Amino acid sequence: MPFARVASIIRLTVAAVLFGALTITCWAQQPPAGPVPQNTPETRPVPVLNYSQPVSHFPNPIGPYTPRHLAAPNLANTARIDSLMRDGKLYLSLNDAIALALENNLDIAIARYNLNIADTDILRAKAGAQTLGVNTGVVQNTPGGGVLGLGGQVGSGTGGTTLGAGGAGAGAGGLVGSTLGLGSLITSFDPVLTGTLQEDRFNILPASTFSPASPQNTTTGNFSYQQGFSWGTNLLVGFNNTRVATGNAPFSPLSPQLNSSFRFQLTQHLLQGFGLAANHRFISIAKNDRELSDVAFRLQVITTVNQIQTMYWDLVYAYENARVQKESLAFADKTLSDTKKQVEIGSLAPIEVVRAQSTVAQDQQALTIALTNLQLEQLLMKNALSRTLRDQTLAGADVIPTSTMELPDSEPIQPTQDMIADALRHRADLVESRIQLNTTEISNKAVRNALLPTLDLFAYYGGSGLGGSQNPANLCSNNGDQFGCAAANPVPPLQGPIATPVGYSSTLNQLINSTAPDKGVGITLNIPLRNRAAQALQIRSELEYQQAQMRLQQIENQISIEVRNAQFGVEQNRASVDSAKAAVDYARQSLSAEQKKYQFGTSTTTLVLQTQSGLATAESTLMSAMAAYEKARIELDRATGVTLDHAGISVNDAAKGQVTSMPNVPYIAPRKEMPSVAQPAPQAPQQQ
Repeated sequence: MPFARVASIIRLTVAAVLFGALTITCWAQQPPAGPVPQNTPETRPVPVLNYSQPVSHFPNPIGPYTPRHLAAPNLANTARIDSLMRDGKLYLSLNDAIALALENNLDIAIARYNLNIADTDILRAKAGAQTLGVNTGVVQNTPGGGVLGLGGQVGSGTGGTTLGAGGAGAGAGGLVGSTLGLGSLITSFDPVLTGTLQEDRFNILPASTFSPASPQNTTTGNFSYQQGFSWGTNLLVGFNNTRVATGNAPFSPLSPQLNSSFRFQLTQHLLQGFGLAANHRFISIAKNDRELSDVAFRLQVITTVNQIQTMYWDLVYAYENARVQKESLAFADKTLSDTKKQVEIGSLAPIEVVRAQSTVAQDQQALTIALTNLQLEQLLMKNALSRTLRDQTLAGADVIPTSTMELPDSEPIQPTQDMIADALRHRADLVESRIQLNTTEISNKAVRNALLPTLDLFAYYGGSGLGGSQNPANLCSNNGDQFGCAAANPVPPLQGPIATPVGYSSTLNQLINSTAPDKGVGITLNIPLRNRAAQALQIRSELEYQQAQMRLQQIENQISIEVRNAQFGVEQNRASVDSAKAAVDYARQSLSAEQKKYQFGTSTTTLVLQTQSGLATAESTLMSAMAAYEKARIELDRATGVTLDHAGISVNDAAKGQVTSMPNVPYIAPRKEMPSVAQPAPQAPQQQ
């Protein structure tokens, strides 16, 4: 069979299978399995870049002086969204929603930059420069979901209701003392090479008959090398060169004259600025900040995951509430139609039609509110799970939740003290406070060192060299008319030897052969007699450190209250769910009984509609209670710090923006067809 015909058959078969799969889906059922996302530029793993490492001079000598150009941010949605689209609808399980948030949510994408920004601080600190700090705040610009209060949000109290997922988290933002980064100055750990090349032309005006007009050309070439070391040692090497050509100046023996010198000097801080604690403090602080940015990013992921879960259950509730209101309206319409027929045959009073019409109008209003609320929840969910909504297909797609709540038969029992212990070990905001406390202690050591006087020991060795050629003007002055230059230079002859020319190489040789050595040692002492500024800074740093210790204890106390409050919230909401279930059963039985009474003429249309309305209210209350129960479980996981562990979420996947291991949230199940609220319409009373 020709290859083209085989390929055509395969394409038709695949198209038929896909068409069949798309036509059998509906929102209340599990969608068929979608295609596996391809390895497109949007789905390939994001490369991990380490900006704490500098660009080397090799193989590109000018690499350290060339800016690094970063790729533009990717504002396209990942392919996972396309894999979940069916027939113009976005089918989402809770696990899918979390995976999309880890890849596309802009709050996480913005916070992801802080990891690389912290790396740049490490690179800066390794050069001996002061750190610029990192942003540890939680980004909460995604609307919807009743975002849990986390990161730098200090709860104002623990009273009030525990329903829902509210409650402010204990944060450590803004507690870093203002004395961080202060202390003795640090010489750059990066070697600094300084050079000066200068060519100068200067015409000297005659001041007397003994100083005729003379041009002076000076060439300068000076170089120095300076570097600081971890123990407070500074190295300075200087190499200076000048070449001076004085023309016909008679009192300059050499023209041109060569001068060269070098100086090697070591300076060691003995008091202030001595040791690793004083000179490596910025490196230690930068590493702490890098760890802090990791913890802050984990807190960001927790915050966003909690928000997505809350939004998901709000969406589920919105769908169920719309379904209940729609079925309630259908029941009211059917009742109105039957009531009109009974009035026409004279078995019911006309007022019953008016009452039924009033119920229809009320149910229509409730359905309109439910549908608009559903549309809003869908929009908020799509915004939270995408980077952009410019794709019209996505913007207009309905979001269909495919997960439902699964209540355990009995609540797992865990001692409160064990839960508090878990929270004290895992809470990201508490870890942030401990890291910041350690950073403050590092800074305090440098501040205490800055109290000391400055005592520096230095030693140096150098040399100088002199060279050049005999100045012709000076030569004529020393030898009269011997060379026939008296007419050109009528200066009285001077007596003196004729200098032998000395080349530049010989001048450099003088630097190292001890022709003119320059060496010595010394001590520099600087004592501030009252030292009030350093005293004030040191005591302030100690007070800030103790303040941070007290704040850390306060956060630990607050966390224990949050855990207990969240535990109470789960218990209360579970009781609310059980109560709402009983109310739904009672409302269904009441409606069935009222319909039977109506059939036998012992009830009225009004009572039947009122009972139906009560059933709709009971079902909405049940769905609201179940959503509140799920949010309470979300809050309990947040309070104990186990959100990511319980859901199987990888922070590394979130940092890369590519989910390789799907989340697995407990206590959820695939959605099944829900039982309809609508019951058979009330029949006409039996004729007596």
